[in-house]
Amino acid sequence: MARPVIAAFRAAAPALAALAVAAYAVPAHAEAPAASLRLTLTYPGRQASATKTVTLRCGPAGGDHPDAARACADLDENRGAFARSPDGRACTMIHAPVIARAEGRWHGRAARFRTEYGNECEMHARTGKIFAF
Repeated sequence: MARPVIAAFRAAAPALAALAVAAYAVPAHAEAPAASLRLTLTYPGRQASATKTVTLRCGPAGGDHPDAARACADLDENRGAFARSPDGRACTMIHAPVIARAEGRWHGRAARFRTEYGNECEMHARTGKIFAF
């Protein structure tokens, strides 16, 4: 009874080998990054260079964000939330408003964020490295 099974395997072996080679030869599609975000800082009331924008990609970390790896880690720690409880740093009460915006995708879903902070220190205390550019 074992001979028909062996004969069937021998007959199918070349086709299985060809299938394995074809599967290996087909280039894998690059996975979409876990996050692809456009981050913008706007400084109301300032005259020159009132807006800064960078791109942040996570999974792997990249884009033109100066500390993409840490910004992605902050997003991961907060499960995709851009703001969190303040980190405890002491910020001055100088009023120099900054508007932080984020638009893009986070793990396959749309991500949008917009908040105005009293100054950059207050913003960094709540957003970590995400808007540190």
